[in-house]
Amino acid sequence: MKVSVIIPNYNGKKYLKDCLDSLYKQSFNEFEVIIIDNNSSDGSIEYLRNNYVDIIIQELDKNHGFSKAVNEGIKAAKGEYVALLNNDTEVEKDWLENLVNCIKKDEKIFSVCSKMIQYNDRDKIDDTGDEYSIIGWAYKRGDGRDIENYSREEEVFSSCAGAAIYRKKIFDEIGCFDENFFAYMEDVDISYRAKIHGYKNIYCPDALVYHVGSGTSGSKYNEFKVKLAARNNIYVPYKNMPLIQLIMNFPFLLLGFFVKYVFFLKKGFGKIYLEGIKEGLTNLHKIKKVKYRNKNLFNYIKIELELIKNTFKYVFLKIKK
Repeated sequence: MKVSVIIPNYNGKKYLKDCLDSLYKQSFNEFEVIIIDNNSSDGSIEYLRNNYVDIIIQELDKNHGFSKAVNEGIKAAKGEYVALLNNDTEVEKDWLENLVNCIKKDEKIFSVCSKMIQYNDRDKIDDTGDEYSIIGWAYKRGDGRDIENYSREEEVFSSCAGAAIYRKKIFDEIGCFDENFFAYMEDVDISYRAKIHGYKNIYCPDALVYHVGSGTSGSKYNEFKVKLAARNNIYVPYKNMPLIQLIMNFPFLLLGFFVKYVFFLKKGFGKIYLEGIKEGLTNLHKIKKVKYRNKNLFNYIKIELELIKNTFKYVFLKIKK
């Protein structure tokens, strides 16, 4: 088995047919499908067992979140590579083939992300990989732009785990997805860790995925998402930055958190955002920091420069809009 496709599911029955049927039309056929269900109550399991008998299904006892679900899938995976796919997606027939061809090019590639297109407006981009900035913000490349853009294969800070392939053996070195995150920013965290260890994350423009977006959480902004994202925005720099880097970047991170607070205050989520920040700070003891090693010093310097570059890039894009 070359690839294990892992689909976490929580009450996503209405999306499963389009997602799975598109997988069964793939030009690349050396793959298994593993669905990890977070204790759905919408009949997802019954639907799967009645209609897709060759799929591996694992049921969890409650909704453990995205990170736990995909980790269970990785444990069960037989493939050399694991492809993570959101249930609210539909993939083009050569999606998996293009991801495999890309990741095979270089042993230093940890992950390859897809060109995600808005499901209901297929002329617009949803995500072409994620960038992370010195102010502690992660942002989607290409969000809302015409699909003719981002047509070149290139390195990105992070692969969006909603539709990406990973080299399985590297998880043994850097660890799997951090289950403390539950959901949101866990893909930035694991991509960050991979970069610290000298690995790369690549964007593949030919791997096309149509993505509904917020299929599980229900909306772009809600209390659940805002609080979790705020908390996890505390976890990412704390976990991945050595103390000296944290001290150096602290004023910029503080500025980023303040601007985000003002943004969510205007949208009516100011109190919830602060609750997420507080939860992040009070639970730092649960987060296992990446151990600093001198052999990775050059990688830390490269990452710091990339964080600075990504910040200026984000500001430029906002001005350009």
